[in-house]
Amino acid sequence: MATIANCKIEVAHTNPGINVRLTARQGECPGIEYLDVELSAATPTRPAPITLRWELPVVDMHQRTCANAQTKLCGMGRPRTQCSAAHEAPVWSMFNYAGKNRMTFAVADAINTCELSDQHAEETACLTCRIDLFMDPVPPLTAYRTTVRFDTRPLPYEDALRDVGDWWAAMPAYTPAPVPEHARLPMYSSWYSFHLGITPEVIEHQCRLAKAIGMDSVIVDDGWQTDDKQRGYAYCGDWEAAPGKFPDFRAHVDRVHAMGMKYLLWFSVPFVGIHTKAYARFKDKFLNPPIPTDTKKREWFTLDPRFPDVREYLIGVYERCLREFDLDGFKLDFVDCFTTCETTKDAFGDGRDIQSVPEAADRLLTDVIARLRAIKPEIMIEFRQSYIGPAMRKYGNIFRVGDEPNNAAGNRVGSMLLRALSGNTAIHSDMVMWHPRDTVESAAMQLLHAVFTVPQISVLLDKIPENHLAMIRHYLAFWRDHRDVLLDGRIHPHQPQHAYPAVVSENDAKVAGAAYANGFIPLPDVKDRELILINGTLENRLAIELPTAIGRRRVRIFTCTGETVMDAICEWNAGLHGLEVPSAGTAILSCCQ
Repeated sequence: MATIANCKIEVAHTNPGINVRLTARQGECPGIEYLDVELSAATPTRPAPITLRWELPVVDMHQRTCANAQTKLCGMGRPRTQCSAAHEAPVWSMFNYAGKNRMTFAVADAINTCELSDQHAEETACLTCRIDLFMDPVPPLTAYRTTVRFDTRPLPYEDALRDVGDWWAAMPAYTPAPVPEHARLPMYSSWYSFHLGITPEVIEHQCRLAKAIGMDSVIVDDGWQTDDKQRGYAYCGDWEAAPGKFPDFRAHVDRVHAMGMKYLLWFSVPFVGIHTKAYARFKDKFLNPPIPTDTKKREWFTLDPRFPDVREYLIGVYERCLREFDLDGFKLDFVDCFTTCETTKDAFGDGRDIQSVPEAADRLLTDVIARLRAIKPEIMIEFRQSYIGPAMRKYGNIFRVGDEPNNAAGNRVGSMLLRALSGNTAIHSDMVMWHPRDTVESAAMQLLHAVFTVPQISVLLDKIPENHLAMIRHYLAFWRDHRDVLLDGRIHPHQPQHAYPAVVSENDAKVAGAAYANGFIPLPDVKDRELILINGTLENRLAIELPTAIGRRRVRIFTCTGETVMDAICEWNAGLHGLEVPSAGTAILSCCQ
Protein backbone atom coordinates (compact mmCIF):
# COMPACT_ATOMS: atom_id res chain seq x y z
CA MET A 1 0.00 0.00 0.00
CA ALA A 2 1.08 3.59 -0.66
CA THR A 3 -0.52 7.01 -0.18
CA ILE A 4 -0.89 9.51 -3.04
CA ALA A 5 -2.88 12.76 -2.79
CA ASN A 6 -4.28 11.58 0.55
CA CYS A 7 -5.59 8.43 -1.13
CA LYS A 8 -4.48 4.98 -0.03
CA ILE A 9 -3.43 3.00 -3.10
CA GLU A 10 -4.04 -0.73 -2.69
CA VAL A 11 -2.81 -3.51 -4.93
CA ALA A 12 -4.63 -6.76 -5.69
CA HIS A 13 -3.64 -9.71 -7.85
CA THR A 14 -3.69 -13.50 -8.07
CA ASN A 15 -0.06 -14.14 -8.97
CA PRO A 16 1.64 -16.62 -6.66
CA GLY A 17 5.37 -16.06 -6.73
CA ILE A 18 5.13 -12.42 -7.86
CA ASN A 19 5.87 -9.66 -5.39
CA VAL A 20 4.42 -6.20 -6.07
CA ARG A 21 6.00 -3.17 -4.42
CA LEU A 22 4.44 0.32 -4.46
CA THR A 23 6.62 3.37 -3.76
CA ALA A 24 5.20 6.90 -3.59
CA ARG A 25 7.48 9.86 -4.23
CA GLN A 26 7.07 13.60 -4.48
CA GLY A 27 7.25 15.14 -7.94
CA GLU A 28 8.91 18.24 -9.30
CA CYS A 29 6.44 20.62 -7.66
CA PRO A 30 3.61 20.50 -5.08
CA GLY A 31 0.63 18.61 -6.46
CA ILE A 32 2.71 16.27 -8.64
CA GLU A 33 3.33 12.80 -7.21
CA TYR A 34 4.59 9.54 -8.67
CA LEU A 35 3.77 5.96 -7.80
CA ASP A 36 6.44 3.45 -8.82
CA VAL A 37 5.08 -0.04 -9.37
CA GLU A 38 7.71 -2.78 -9.25
CA LEU A 39 7.19 -6.51 -9.81
CA SER A 40 9.70 -9.21 -8.99
CA ALA A 41 9.63 -12.98 -9.25
CA ALA A 42 12.20 -15.64 -8.43
CA THR A 43 11.45 -17.53 -11.63
CA PRO A 44 10.01 -16.28 -14.95
CA THR A 45 6.26 -15.90 -14.48
CA ARG A 46 3.50 -14.64 -16.73
CA PRO A 47 1.50 -12.15 -14.66
CA ALA A 48 -2.26 -12.21 -14.51
CA PRO A 49 -3.88 -8.73 -14.26
CA ILE A 50 -2.64 -6.59 -11.37
CA THR A 51 -5.05 -3.99 -9.97
CA LEU A 52 -4.24 -0.66 -8.34
CA ARG A 53 -7.26 0.71 -6.51
CA TRP A 54 -8.03 3.83 -4.45
CA GLU A 55 -11.03 5.71 -3.07
CA LEU A 56 -11.47 9.31 -4.23
CA PRO A 57 -14.09 11.59 -2.62
CA VAL A 58 -16.16 13.39 -5.24
CA VAL A 59 -15.61 16.92 -3.93
CA ASP A 60 -15.79 19.82 -6.39
CA MET A 61 -15.31 17.29 -9.20
CA HIS A 62 -17.86 16.95 -11.98
CA GLN A 63 -16.46 15.60 -15.25
CA ARG A 64 -13.57 13.73 -16.75
CA THR A 65 -11.83 13.55 -20.08
CA CYS A 66 -9.28 11.24 -21.66
CA ALA A 67 -8.08 10.44 -25.15
CA ASN A 68 -11.59 9.73 -26.41
CA ALA A 69 -14.96 11.37 -25.99
CA GLN A 70 -16.01 9.70 -22.73
CA THR A 71 -17.15 12.28 -20.15
CA LYS A 72 -19.12 10.32 -17.54
CA LEU A 73 -17.67 10.58 -14.03
CA CYS A 74 -20.36 9.38 -11.62
CA GLY A 75 -23.73 7.70 -12.00
CA MET A 76 -24.30 4.03 -12.72
CA GLY A 77 -21.86 1.63 -14.32
CA ARG A 78 -18.08 1.58 -14.49
CA PRO A 79 -16.67 3.84 -17.23
CA ARG A 80 -13.43 2.42 -18.53
CA THR A 81 -10.69 3.06 -21.08
CA GLN A 82 -8.52 0.21 -22.34
CA CYS A 83 -5.17 1.25 -23.78
CA SER A 84 -2.19 -0.35 -25.51
CA ALA A 85 0.56 0.59 -27.95
CA ALA A 86 -1.90 1.04 -30.83
CA HIS A 87 -5.05 2.00 -28.96
CA GLU A 88 -5.96 5.11 -26.94
CA ALA A 89 -3.68 6.63 -24.27
CA PRO A 90 -3.48 5.62 -20.57
CA VAL A 91 -4.60 8.90 -18.98
CA TRP A 92 -7.68 10.28 -17.21
CA SER A 93 -8.28 13.86 -16.13
CA MET A 94 -11.04 14.71 -13.64
CA PHE A 95 -12.04 18.36 -13.21
CA ASN A 96 -14.79 20.67 -12.04
CA TYR A 97 -17.28 22.77 -14.01
CA ALA A 98 -14.83 25.67 -13.96
CA GLY A 99 -12.36 23.50 -15.87
CA LYS A 100 -9.97 23.18 -12.91
CA ASN A 101 -8.03 19.96 -12.56
CA ARG A 102 -8.86 17.83 -9.52
CA MET A 103 -6.94 14.66 -10.35
CA THR A 104 -5.16 13.65 -13.53
CA PHE A 105 -3.40 10.29 -13.57
CA ALA A 106 -1.41 8.60 -16.32
CA VAL A 107 0.58 5.39 -16.74
CA ALA A 108 4.13 5.39 -18.10
CA ASP A 109 3.77 1.97 -19.76
CA ALA A 110 1.82 2.77 -22.92
CA ILE A 111 2.76 -0.47 -24.71
CA ASN A 112 1.24 -3.25 -22.64
CA THR A 113 -2.54 -3.31 -22.32
CA CYS A 114 -3.96 -1.62 -19.25
CA GLU A 115 -7.42 -0.42 -18.28
CA LEU A 116 -8.40 2.76 -16.43
CA SER A 117 -11.81 2.83 -14.78
CA ASP A 118 -13.88 4.09 -11.89
CA GLN A 119 -17.14 3.25 -10.14
CA HIS A 120 -19.25 5.55 -8.02
CA ALA A 121 -20.36 4.35 -4.56
CA GLU A 122 -23.73 5.82 -3.63
CA GLU A 123 -23.19 5.09 0.07
CA THR A 124 -20.07 7.26 0.29
CA ALA A 125 -20.19 9.59 -2.76
CA CYS A 126 -16.68 8.36 -3.54
CA LEU A 127 -15.16 6.93 -6.70
CA THR A 128 -13.32 3.66 -6.65
CA CYS A 129 -10.58 4.37 -9.18
CA ARG A 130 -8.73 1.47 -10.78
CA ILE A 131 -5.76 0.83 -13.00
CA ASP A 132 -5.58 -2.77 -14.21
CA LEU A 133 -2.19 -3.72 -15.62
CA PHE A 134 -1.44 -6.70 -17.90
CA MET A 135 -4.94 -7.00 -19.35
CA ASP A 136 -3.40 -8.98 -22.23
CA PRO A 137 -0.81 -11.76 -22.02
CA VAL A 138 2.86 -10.79 -21.77
CA PRO A 139 5.96 -12.98 -21.76
CA PRO A 140 7.11 -14.53 -18.47
CA LEU A 141 9.09 -12.02 -16.45
CA THR A 142 11.23 -11.78 -13.35
CA ALA A 143 11.14 -7.99 -13.08
CA TYR A 144 8.95 -5.17 -14.31
CA ARG A 145 8.57 -1.51 -13.46
CA THR A 146 6.21 1.26 -14.45
CA THR A 147 5.19 4.59 -12.95
CA VAL A 148 1.84 6.28 -12.45
CA ARG A 149 1.87 10.09 -12.50
CA PHE A 150 -0.70 11.91 -10.34
CA ASP A 151 -1.43 15.62 -10.72
CA THR A 152 -3.79 17.35 -8.27
CA ARG A 153 -2.73 20.94 -8.96
CA PRO A 154 -5.74 23.28 -9.32
CA LEU A 155 -4.76 24.42 -12.81
CA PRO A 156 -6.79 24.27 -16.05
CA TYR A 157 -7.43 20.65 -16.99
CA GLU A 158 -5.87 21.18 -20.42
CA ASP A 159 -2.59 22.22 -18.80
CA ALA A 160 -2.58 19.03 -16.72
CA LEU A 161 -3.10 16.97 -19.88
CA ARG A 162 -0.47 18.92 -21.79
CA ASP A 163 2.02 18.16 -19.02
CA VAL A 164 1.21 14.46 -19.28
CA GLY A 165 1.92 14.58 -23.03
CA ASP A 166 5.24 16.29 -22.35
CA TRP A 167 6.07 13.71 -19.66
CA TRP A 168 5.57 10.88 -22.12
CA ALA A 169 7.42 12.68 -24.93
CA ALA A 170 10.49 13.13 -22.70
CA MET A 171 10.80 9.34 -22.30
CA PRO A 172 13.34 7.81 -24.73
CA ALA A 173 10.87 5.02 -25.51
CA TYR A 174 8.35 7.54 -26.87
CA THR A 175 10.49 10.18 -28.62
CA PRO A 176 8.07 11.73 -31.14
CA ALA A 177 8.78 11.45 -34.85
CA PRO A 178 9.90 14.66 -36.57
CA VAL A 179 7.12 16.52 -38.39
CA PRO A 180 7.90 17.64 -41.96
CA GLU A 181 6.52 20.99 -43.07
CA HIS A 182 4.12 19.47 -45.60
CA ALA A 183 2.42 17.55 -42.79
CA ARG A 184 1.38 20.96 -41.47
CA LEU A 185 -0.28 22.19 -44.68
CA PRO A 186 -3.85 21.64 -46.02
CA MET A 187 -4.57 18.41 -47.86
CA TYR A 188 -7.14 16.99 -50.26
CA SER A 189 -8.50 13.48 -49.64
CA SER A 190 -10.18 11.15 -52.10
CA TRP A 191 -12.21 9.13 -49.61
CA TYR A 192 -15.52 10.92 -49.05
CA SER A 193 -15.44 12.28 -52.61
CA PHE A 194 -15.01 8.95 -54.41
CA HIS A 195 -14.80 6.02 -51.97
CA LEU A 196 -13.46 3.21 -54.17
CA GLY A 197 -14.36 4.85 -57.49
CA ILE A 198 -10.98 6.44 -58.11
CA THR A 199 -8.95 6.67 -61.32
CA PRO A 200 -5.84 8.66 -62.23
CA GLU A 201 -7.96 11.09 -64.23
CA VAL A 202 -10.38 12.03 -61.45
CA ILE A 203 -7.62 12.28 -58.83
CA GLU A 204 -5.48 14.50 -61.02
CA HIS A 205 -8.43 16.72 -61.92
CA GLN A 206 -9.27 17.30 -58.25
CA CYS A 207 -5.59 17.92 -57.48
CA ARG A 208 -5.40 20.73 -60.05
CA LEU A 209 -8.42 22.40 -58.47
CA ALA A 210 -7.21 21.76 -54.94
CA LYS A 211 -3.75 23.20 -55.55
CA ALA A 212 -5.26 26.36 -57.01
CA ILE A 213 -7.23 27.11 -53.84
CA GLY A 214 -4.59 26.31 -51.25
CA MET A 215 -4.05 22.57 -50.76
CA ASP A 216 -0.53 21.11 -50.99
CA SER A 217 -0.93 17.32 -50.69
CA VAL A 218 -3.37 14.62 -51.70
CA ILE A 219 -4.23 11.48 -49.75
CA VAL A 220 -5.44 8.74 -52.09
CA ASP A 221 -7.53 6.34 -50.06
CA ASP A 222 -8.98 2.85 -50.51
CA GLY A 223 -9.62 1.70 -54.07
CA TRP A 224 -6.21 2.06 -55.72
CA GLN A 225 -5.41 -1.62 -55.08
CA THR A 226 -8.63 -3.15 -56.45
CA ASP A 227 -11.01 -2.85 -59.38
CA ASP A 228 -13.80 -4.08 -57.10
CA LYS A 229 -16.13 -1.33 -55.81
CA GLN A 230 -17.74 -3.26 -52.95
CA ARG A 231 -17.00 -1.90 -49.50
CA GLY A 232 -14.78 -4.13 -47.38
CA TYR A 233 -11.21 -5.40 -47.41
CA ALA A 234 -11.41 -8.67 -49.31
CA TYR A 235 -8.89 -7.39 -51.87
CA CYS A 236 -6.38 -5.93 -49.39
CA GLY A 237 -3.04 -7.58 -48.72
CA ASP A 238 -1.03 -7.71 -51.95
CA TRP A 239 -0.83 -3.92 -52.30
CA GLU A 240 -0.34 -3.78 -56.03
CA ALA A 241 -1.99 -1.08 -58.12
CA ALA A 242 -5.20 -2.29 -59.80
CA PRO A 243 -4.25 -2.59 -63.49
CA GLY A 244 -7.77 -1.72 -64.65
CA LYS A 245 -7.62 1.62 -62.84
CA PHE A 246 -3.94 2.51 -62.58
CA PRO A 247 -1.98 0.97 -65.46
CA ASP A 248 1.06 3.15 -64.61
CA PHE A 249 0.87 4.27 -61.00
CA ARG A 250 4.29 5.93 -60.98
CA ALA A 251 3.41 8.07 -63.99
CA HIS A 252 0.22 9.13 -62.20
CA VAL A 253 2.18 10.13 -59.08
CA ASP A 254 4.69 12.00 -61.24
CA ARG A 255 1.87 14.05 -62.79
CA VAL A 256 0.57 14.99 -59.34
CA HIS A 257 4.09 15.94 -58.26
CA ALA A 258 4.39 18.14 -61.34
CA MET A 259 1.43 20.15 -60.02
CA GLY A 260 3.42 20.91 -56.87
CA MET A 261 1.54 18.49 -54.63
CA LYS A 262 2.77 15.74 -52.31
CA TYR A 263 1.25 12.24 -52.56
CA LEU A 264 0.17 10.04 -49.63
CA LEU A 265 -1.29 6.56 -50.14
CA TRP A 266 -3.68 4.48 -48.00
CA PHE A 267 -2.96 0.98 -46.62
CA SER A 268 -5.09 -1.08 -44.24
CA VAL A 269 -2.11 -2.35 -42.29
CA PRO A 270 -3.37 -5.55 -40.61
CA PHE A 271 -5.99 -6.77 -43.09
CA VAL A 272 -5.56 -9.56 -45.61
CA GLY A 273 -8.50 -10.43 -47.84
CA ILE A 274 -9.46 -13.80 -49.22
CA HIS A 275 -8.99 -12.65 -52.83
CA THR A 276 -5.26 -12.01 -52.50
CA LYS A 277 -2.06 -13.99 -52.85
CA ALA A 278 -1.15 -12.90 -49.33
CA TYR A 279 -4.13 -14.83 -47.95
CA ALA A 280 -2.73 -18.17 -49.06
CA ARG A 281 0.70 -17.22 -47.78
CA PHE A 282 -0.40 -16.08 -44.31
CA LYS A 283 -3.62 -18.02 -43.68
CA ASP A 284 -2.02 -19.71 -40.67
CA LYS A 285 -0.69 -16.43 -39.26
CA PHE A 286 -3.82 -14.47 -38.39
CA LEU A 287 -4.88 -13.17 -34.99
CA ASN A 288 -8.45 -14.16 -35.90
CA PRO A 289 -8.01 -17.28 -38.02
CA PRO A 290 -10.83 -18.66 -40.19
CA ILE A 291 -13.26 -20.91 -38.34
CA PRO A 292 -14.85 -23.69 -40.44
CA THR A 293 -18.18 -23.32 -38.65
CA ASP A 294 -18.26 -19.51 -39.05
CA THR A 295 -21.57 -18.64 -40.70
CA LYS A 296 -20.62 -14.97 -41.22
CA LYS A 297 -18.20 -15.96 -44.00
CA ARG A 298 -15.63 -13.33 -43.25
CA GLU A 299 -13.72 -12.06 -46.26
CA TRP A 300 -10.68 -10.55 -44.53
CA PHE A 301 -8.55 -11.36 -41.50
CA THR A 302 -6.01 -9.66 -39.24
CA LEU A 303 -2.32 -10.50 -39.50
CA ASP A 304 -0.47 -11.58 -36.35
CA PRO A 305 2.51 -9.22 -35.93
CA ARG A 306 4.18 -11.64 -33.51
CA PHE A 307 5.52 -13.49 -36.57
CA PRO A 308 8.74 -11.90 -37.88
CA ASP A 309 7.90 -12.77 -41.49
CA VAL A 310 4.56 -10.96 -41.15
CA ARG A 311 6.33 -7.82 -39.96
CA GLU A 312 8.99 -8.09 -42.63
CA TYR A 313 6.35 -8.59 -45.33
CA LEU A 314 4.46 -5.45 -44.36
CA ILE A 315 7.60 -3.34 -44.08
CA GLY A 316 8.78 -4.67 -47.43
CA VAL A 317 5.46 -3.68 -49.03
CA TYR A 318 5.81 -0.10 -47.81
CA GLU A 319 9.46 0.11 -48.87
CA ARG A 320 8.58 -1.21 -52.33
CA CYS A 321 5.69 1.22 -52.80
CA LEU A 322 7.75 4.14 -51.52
CA ARG A 323 10.50 3.44 -54.02
CA GLU A 324 8.39 2.35 -57.00
CA PHE A 325 5.76 5.07 -56.73
CA ASP A 326 7.94 7.84 -55.23
CA LEU A 327 5.39 8.43 -52.46
CA ASP A 328 5.65 11.22 -49.91
CA GLY A 329 3.63 9.57 -47.18
CA PHE A 330 1.40 6.76 -45.97
CA LYS A 331 -2.04 6.67 -44.43
CA LEU A 332 -1.66 3.55 -42.26
CA ASP A 333 -5.14 2.50 -41.26
CA PHE A 334 -6.73 0.09 -38.76
CA VAL A 335 -3.61 -0.25 -36.65
CA ASP A 336 -5.87 -0.55 -33.59
CA CYS A 337 -7.04 -3.94 -34.92
CA PHE A 338 -3.77 -5.45 -33.70
CA THR A 339 -5.56 -6.73 -30.60
CA THR A 340 -5.62 -10.07 -28.87
CA CYS A 341 -8.19 -12.65 -29.89
CA GLU A 342 -9.46 -15.36 -27.56
CA THR A 343 -8.45 -18.13 -29.94
CA THR A 344 -4.85 -16.95 -30.36
CA LYS A 345 -3.96 -14.77 -27.36
CA ASP A 346 -2.11 -17.61 -25.64
CA ALA A 347 -0.53 -18.95 -28.84
CA PHE A 348 3.24 -18.66 -28.45
CA GLY A 349 6.09 -20.20 -30.40
CA ASP A 350 5.43 -21.89 -33.75
CA GLY A 351 7.48 -19.19 -35.43
CA ARG A 352 6.46 -16.26 -33.28
CA ASP A 353 9.45 -14.38 -31.87
CA ILE A 354 7.37 -12.05 -29.66
CA GLN A 355 4.67 -13.25 -27.29
CA SER A 356 2.80 -9.99 -26.65
CA VAL A 357 0.59 -8.57 -29.43
CA PRO A 358 1.01 -4.92 -28.29
CA GLU A 359 4.77 -5.42 -28.07
CA ALA A 360 4.80 -6.95 -31.56
CA ALA A 361 2.74 -4.04 -32.93
CA ASP A 362 5.25 -1.67 -31.35
CA ARG A 363 8.14 -3.54 -32.97
CA LEU A 364 6.43 -3.48 -36.38
CA LEU A 365 5.62 0.22 -36.34
CA THR A 366 8.99 1.22 -34.88
CA ASP A 367 10.70 -0.60 -37.75
CA VAL A 368 8.28 0.83 -40.33
CA ILE A 369 9.09 4.45 -39.52
CA ALA A 370 12.84 3.78 -39.18
CA ARG A 371 13.14 2.04 -42.53
CA LEU A 372 10.91 4.44 -44.43
CA ARG A 373 12.78 7.45 -43.01
CA ALA A 374 16.04 5.82 -44.10
CA ILE A 375 14.74 6.02 -47.68
CA LYS A 376 12.96 9.40 -47.43
CA PRO A 377 13.66 11.37 -44.23
CA GLU A 378 10.68 13.71 -44.78
CA ILE A 379 8.18 10.83 -44.99
CA MET A 380 4.67 11.57 -43.66
CA ILE A 381 2.78 8.91 -41.68
CA GLU A 382 -0.88 9.46 -40.79
CA PHE A 383 -2.73 7.63 -38.00
CA ARG A 384 -6.39 8.03 -37.07
CA GLN A 385 -8.13 8.27 -33.74
CA SER A 386 -8.11 6.07 -31.70
CA TYR A 387 -4.50 4.95 -32.33
CA ILE A 388 -3.02 8.17 -31.00
CA GLY A 389 -1.18 7.36 -27.74
CA PRO A 390 2.39 8.28 -26.75
CA ALA A 391 3.84 5.24 -28.51
CA MET A 392 2.07 6.20 -31.73
CA ARG A 393 3.77 9.60 -31.72
CA LYS A 394 7.12 7.90 -32.31
CA TYR A 395 5.82 6.07 -35.38
CA GLY A 396 3.71 8.79 -37.01
CA ASN A 397 3.75 12.55 -37.48
CA ILE A 398 0.10 13.11 -38.41
CA PHE A 399 -2.84 12.29 -36.13
CA ARG A 400 -6.26 12.66 -37.77
CA VAL A 401 -9.63 13.00 -36.10
CA GLY A 402 -11.68 9.80 -36.39
CA ASP A 403 -14.33 9.49 -39.10
CA GLU A 404 -16.80 12.38 -38.77
CA PRO A 405 -18.26 12.85 -42.28
CA ASN A 406 -20.41 15.99 -42.53
CA ASN A 407 -20.20 16.36 -38.74
CA ALA A 408 -18.70 19.69 -37.74
CA ALA A 409 -19.26 19.12 -34.02
CA GLY A 410 -17.62 15.69 -34.15
CA ASN A 411 -14.57 17.20 -35.81
CA ARG A 412 -14.43 19.90 -33.15
CA VAL A 413 -14.60 17.46 -30.25
CA GLY A 414 -12.16 14.99 -31.79
CA SER A 415 -9.65 17.71 -32.59
CA MET A 416 -9.67 19.07 -29.05
CA LEU A 417 -9.04 15.59 -27.64
CA LEU A 418 -6.07 15.17 -29.96
CA ARG A 419 -4.65 18.63 -29.33
CA ALA A 420 -4.65 18.00 -25.57
CA LEU A 421 -2.00 15.26 -25.61
CA SER A 422 -0.16 15.34 -28.91
CA GLY A 423 2.41 18.12 -28.59
CA ASN A 424 3.90 19.13 -31.94
CA THR A 425 2.52 16.12 -33.85
CA ALA A 426 0.46 17.54 -36.74
CA ILE A 427 -3.22 17.26 -35.80
CA HIS A 428 -5.52 16.99 -38.82
CA SER A 429 -9.25 17.30 -39.11
CA ASP A 430 -11.24 14.43 -40.43
CA MET A 431 -11.90 15.16 -44.07
CA VAL A 432 -14.51 17.91 -44.17
CA MET A 433 -17.41 17.44 -46.56
CA TRP A 434 -20.92 18.78 -47.16
CA HIS A 435 -23.78 18.65 -49.63
CA PRO A 436 -23.25 20.86 -52.69
CA ARG A 437 -26.71 22.43 -52.20
CA ASP A 438 -25.90 23.46 -48.63
CA THR A 439 -25.68 27.17 -47.87
CA VAL A 440 -22.18 28.56 -47.94
CA GLU A 441 -22.42 29.55 -44.25
CA SER A 442 -23.51 26.05 -43.28
CA ALA A 443 -20.75 24.50 -45.40
CA ALA A 444 -18.22 26.82 -43.74
CA MET A 445 -19.12 25.32 -40.36
CA GLN A 446 -17.25 22.17 -41.40
CA LEU A 447 -14.00 24.11 -41.76
CA LEU A 448 -14.46 26.50 -38.85
CA HIS A 449 -15.17 23.74 -36.33
CA ALA A 450 -11.84 22.19 -37.34
CA VAL A 451 -9.91 25.47 -37.58
CA PHE A 452 -7.47 24.51 -34.81
CA THR A 453 -6.21 21.57 -36.88
CA VAL A 454 -4.62 21.11 -40.31
CA PRO A 455 -7.61 20.99 -42.67
CA GLN A 456 -8.30 17.97 -44.86
CA ILE A 457 -11.01 18.45 -47.49
CA SER A 458 -12.95 15.82 -49.41
CA VAL A 459 -15.61 17.35 -51.65
CA LEU A 460 -15.82 17.25 -55.43
CA LEU A 461 -14.37 20.66 -56.16
CA ASP A 462 -15.88 20.78 -59.66
CA LYS A 463 -19.38 20.01 -58.33
CA ILE A 464 -19.77 22.66 -55.63
CA PRO A 465 -20.98 26.23 -56.28
CA GLU A 466 -18.59 29.10 -56.91
CA ASN A 467 -19.30 30.65 -53.52
CA HIS A 468 -18.30 27.37 -51.85
CA LEU A 469 -14.99 27.49 -53.71
CA ALA A 470 -14.55 31.11 -52.67
CA MET A 471 -15.20 30.12 -49.06
CA ILE A 472 -12.60 27.34 -49.16
CA ARG A 473 -10.06 29.64 -50.83
CA HIS A 474 -10.69 32.37 -48.25
CA TYR A 475 -10.48 30.12 -45.22
CA LEU A 476 -7.41 28.22 -46.34
CA ALA A 477 -5.67 31.58 -46.84
CA PHE A 478 -6.97 32.77 -43.45
CA TRP A 479 -5.73 29.56 -41.84
CA ARG A 480 -2.27 29.94 -43.37
CA ASP A 481 -2.06 33.57 -42.25
CA HIS A 482 -2.85 32.58 -38.65
CA ARG A 483 -1.47 29.05 -38.47
CA ASP A 484 1.06 30.26 -35.91
CA VAL A 485 -1.72 30.68 -33.35
CA LEU A 486 -4.43 28.33 -34.65
CA LEU A 487 -2.18 25.28 -34.90
CA ASP A 488 0.87 26.16 -32.81
CA GLY A 489 -0.59 28.34 -30.08
CA ARG A 490 -1.28 27.37 -26.49
CA ILE A 491 -4.83 26.09 -26.70
CA HIS A 492 -7.64 26.48 -24.15
CA PRO A 493 -10.64 24.28 -25.03
CA HIS A 494 -13.41 25.50 -22.73
CA GLN A 495 -16.09 23.31 -21.12
CA PRO A 496 -15.50 19.86 -22.60
CA GLN A 497 -18.62 18.71 -20.71
CA HIS A 498 -20.56 20.84 -23.23
CA ALA A 499 -18.55 19.74 -26.27
CA TYR A 500 -16.28 22.81 -26.28
CA PRO A 501 -18.65 25.74 -26.99
CA ALA A 502 -15.62 28.06 -27.13
CA VAL A 503 -11.95 27.50 -27.92
CA VAL A 504 -9.14 30.01 -27.46
CA SER A 505 -5.52 29.74 -28.57
CA GLU A 506 -2.72 32.23 -27.94
CA ASN A 507 0.92 32.96 -28.60
CA ASP A 508 3.12 35.99 -27.95
CA ALA A 509 1.69 37.95 -30.87
CA LYS A 510 -1.91 36.78 -31.29
CA VAL A 511 -5.04 35.59 -29.49
CA ALA A 512 -7.56 33.57 -31.52
CA GLY A 513 -11.01 32.75 -30.15
CA ALA A 514 -13.82 30.73 -31.71
CA ALA A 515 -17.45 30.53 -30.61
CA TYR A 516 -19.43 27.40 -31.40
CA ALA A 517 -22.58 27.75 -29.27
CA ASN A 518 -24.06 31.02 -28.00
CA GLY A 519 -21.51 33.32 -29.57
CA PHE A 520 -19.64 34.11 -26.35
CA ILE A 521 -15.85 33.86 -26.24
CA PRO A 522 -14.05 34.17 -22.86
CA LEU A 523 -10.70 35.80 -23.50
CA PRO A 524 -7.39 36.01 -21.65
CA ASP A 525 -5.69 39.36 -21.22
CA VAL A 526 -5.09 40.38 -24.84
CA LYS A 527 -2.68 43.27 -24.08
CA ASP A 528 -1.05 44.48 -27.32
CA ARG A 529 -1.61 41.27 -29.26
CA GLU A 530 -3.71 40.90 -32.41
CA LEU A 531 -7.17 39.52 -31.64
CA ILE A 532 -8.80 37.10 -34.10
CA LEU A 533 -12.45 36.15 -33.57
CA ILE A 534 -14.22 33.29 -35.38
CA ASN A 535 -18.00 32.92 -35.54
CA GLY A 536 -18.65 29.19 -35.70
CA THR A 537 -22.40 29.69 -35.25
CA LEU A 538 -25.31 30.54 -37.54
CA GLU A 539 -26.01 33.75 -35.62
CA ASN A 540 -24.80 37.15 -36.81
CA ARG A 541 -23.11 38.24 -33.60
CA LEU A 542 -20.30 37.52 -31.20
CA ALA A 543 -19.83 38.55 -27.59
CA ILE A 544 -16.44 38.89 -25.91
CA GLU A 545 -15.24 39.90 -22.47
CA LEU A 546 -11.97 41.81 -22.24
CA PRO A 547 -10.25 41.53 -18.81
CA THR A 548 -8.42 44.82 -19.48
CA ALA A 549 -8.73 47.64 -21.99
CA ILE A 550 -6.90 47.14 -25.30
CA GLY A 551 -7.30 50.71 -26.56
CA ARG A 552 -7.70 51.83 -30.16
CA ARG A 553 -7.92 48.98 -32.65
CA ARG A 554 -8.52 48.65 -36.35
CA VAL A 555 -11.54 46.34 -36.64
CA ARG A 556 -12.01 44.36 -39.84
CA ILE A 557 -14.98 42.02 -40.17
CA PHE A 558 -15.31 39.52 -43.01
CA THR A 559 -17.93 37.16 -44.40
CA CYS A 560 -17.10 33.50 -44.89
CA THR A 561 -16.19 34.18 -48.52
CA GLY A 562 -13.82 37.01 -47.62
CA GLU A 563 -15.89 40.14 -48.31
CA THR A 564 -15.15 43.00 -45.92
CA VAL A 565 -18.26 44.22 -44.09
CA MET A 566 -16.51 46.58 -41.68
CA ASP A 567 -13.16 48.37 -41.52
CA ALA A 568 -13.05 51.01 -38.78
CA ILE A 569 -11.08 52.30 -35.80
CA CYS A 570 -12.74 51.65 -32.43
CA GLU A 571 -11.84 52.13 -28.78
CA TRP A 572 -12.01 49.00 -26.63
CA ASN A 573 -12.39 49.23 -22.88
CA ALA A 574 -12.45 46.40 -20.37
CA GLY A 575 -15.74 44.51 -20.07
CA LEU A 576 -18.37 42.93 -22.28
CA HIS A 577 -18.65 43.83 -25.96
CA GLY A 578 -20.94 42.72 -28.74
CA LEU A 579 -19.85 42.57 -32.38
CA GLU A 580 -21.96 42.13 -35.48
CA VAL A 581 -20.01 39.35 -37.16
CA PRO A 582 -21.78 37.48 -39.97
CA SER A 583 -22.56 33.82 -39.52
CA ALA A 584 -19.38 31.83 -40.27
CA GLY A 585 -17.49 35.11 -40.47
CA THR A 586 -14.40 36.46 -38.74
CA ALA A 587 -13.23 39.65 -37.07
CA ILE A 588 -9.63 40.86 -36.70
CA LEU A 589 -8.75 43.54 -34.16
CA SER A 590 -5.29 44.89 -34.96
CA CYS A 591 -3.24 47.43 -33.05
CA CYS A 592 -3.29 50.89 -34.60
CA GLN A 593 0.06 52.22 -35.78
